[in-house]
Amino acid sequence: MTTSLPPLSQAPALNPLPADNSAAGNTYTDINGLAELKRDPTSEKSINAVAQQVEAMFLQMMLKSMRDANMGDEMDGNEMSMYQDMFDKQVALTISQHADLGIAALLKRQTSGKSAPAGSKSAIGAAAGATDAGAPVTSATQADLTPAAFVSQVMPSIERAAADLGVDPRALLAQAALETGWGQRMPRTADGAPSHNMFGIKAGDEWSGARATADTVEFTNGVATPRRSAFRAYGSIDESVNDFAKLLKNSPRYRDVIAAGGDTQAYVDSLGKSGYATDPEYANKLNRILRGAVLGAAMVSRPVKL
Repeated sequence: MTTSLPPLSQAPALNPLPADNSAAGNTYTDINGLAELKRDPTSEKSINAVAQQVEAMFLQMMLKSMRDANMGDEMDGNEMSMYQDMFDKQVALTISQHADLGIAALLKRQTSGKSAPAGSKSAIGAAAGATDAGAPVTSATQADLTPAAFVSQVMPSIERAAADLGVDPRALLAQAALETGWGQRMPRTADGAPSHNMFGIKAGDEWSGARATADTVEFTNGVATPRRSAFRAYGSIDESVNDFAKLLKNSPRYRDVIAAGGDTQAYVDSLGKSGYATDPEYANKLNRILRGAVLGAAMVSRPVKL
């Protein structure tokens, strides 16, 4: 279930920049700010500024991954992509200066040699959405969950399921990336635990297991409607992928999807026609992920077993 950034005219107003912000740089192209950091790299001001810049880099990577997965930026041309990249970098820097995501605070603690208070969790660590297959959620931060890390975590389960179904695992991987935003957004249970729901499977009346809720956008006759939906919650990625494979095998609706075999395009086309998702652009979004640079780069260190 995808979301997009609001137009600038609808974005909430930001507070004025702090008066003492000389070392941080107010724009991502501020060379003077970087030069000032070198004069006194061990000062508290410099450490704060560097931590803030790293947090901004993470935010910019996250924005780019979301656009690559959902918007198909390459379709807008090179010039538009350049300006979009500049916009994302500045937005990321501005957000890092006005919001506490937990990354900067963690870096400052590590740099200064201070440990986190006992029992505490960083905001990003608490929001991490995926773990190693078959294992509970660890303390890995969201910053660690790059597309490459996401692929590494989910591929063992996906390869086993794909072999059982007789389909190309890359098709399942693209679907998991689309449904979870490369592991960055998944429904959570009432107590905040991750659902490990890799394929956006809803929890209907027939589901007797744990549930998680999330805001979604459903389409009816091409009209998008926001809803609060219940999703199935699993104890691990492996459970989620196995349940998805079971759903495809046991439902006549997905007969053509499985019949696609190793033909990834046929899998995507059949899935789009099956009604798996109400989004009329679902198949197109899957194709953009499969052809996109993010998936290609993430797969470099994790070749697919066909």
